Amino acid sequence: MALIFLREIETLNERVLRLSIDVEDRLRKALLAVATRDAALAQTVMDGDTEIDQREVQIEEECLKLLALHQPVASDLRFVIATLKVNNDLERIGDLAVNIADRARLLASGPLPSVGLPIDRMGTLAIAMLRKTFQAFMEHDSRLAAEVVASDDELDDLNRKLIATVVDRLRAGDPAPDVLLLLLGVSRELERVGDHASNIAEDLIYMFKGEIVRHHKSDVVRSVQNPDAPAT
Repeated sequence: MALIFLREIETLNERVLRLSIDVEDRLRKALLAVATRDAALAQTVMDGDTEIDQREVQIEEECLKLLALHQPVASDLRFVIATLKVNNDLERIGDLAVNIADRARLLASGPLPSVGLPIDRMGTLAIAMLRKTFQAFMEHDSRLAAEVVASDDELDDLNRKLIATVVDRLRAGDPAPDVLLLLLGVSRELERVGDHASNIAEDLIYMFKGEIVRHHKSDVVRSVQNPDAPAT
């Protein structure tokens, strides 16, 4: 029975990693569609949403089966519980990629904005956070997971700056308000991607160390900024 359980854990681990890679790929394509105004590419991201949803359900069912049949304890129980939560966050990031792609489709036929916005930087940061969660997952590295949590503040700051820029341009009578509002929507979705990546990182810390840190983000950030400081 123990050997069967270990094999099922390994299979579950591989499925989550594959889902992570595919979700990142869809997010990357959605952002490329925004940058290149490629409506066809945006549509491919939107068309693939059902597959992500189905795989999320399959992983959830596998987790529930493991809990019911094997009744894992200690680190094995943490793995299954954290995987359930990570799986849900990955599905939500897939949904956000679809939302970004939908906005890219609408942007494809509109004029260029009259002012530069930090969408590219936000997209690069969001993808980097997501990829670092994969690395942390594969290497069982709580330090990398903590770095993801710390990175979320920068993404939040960029979103706030973009909001302020859009508001200023709208007040100034920008000739393409619809475009600005669509880009504002992309920014908001990227900020949410960062939130979900941070959630995944927090769940990984729980998986690896048994520590629940979601209500102690400031402590996690300090641990990254000052690794030699004593714990509080």
